[in-house]
Amino acid sequence: MLSGSVAGIGAGLVTIGAGLGIGLVGASAVGAMARQPEMAAKIQVTMLIVAALVEGTALFCAVICLLGK
Repeated sequence: MLSGSVAGIGAGLVTIGAGLGIGLVGASAVGAMARQPEMAAKIQVTMLIVAALVEGTALFCAVICLLGK
C-alpha cells in the first residue's frame, strides 16, 4: 500500500519539476528574444528542442516511478 503512494508522490514531483523546467526555459527564451529579435527563430527552435527533451525525461521518470510500485 505504501509503495503505491510513494510512486504517486514521485510521479507528482516529476510533473512539478518538468513544469518548472519548461517554464524557466520559456521565460529565458522570451527574454532572449526580447534582447535580440533578429535571433528569434533560432532561439525558438532551440527552446522547443530543450522543452521536448525535458518533457521526455519527465515522462521517462514518471514511468519509472509508476513501474516501481
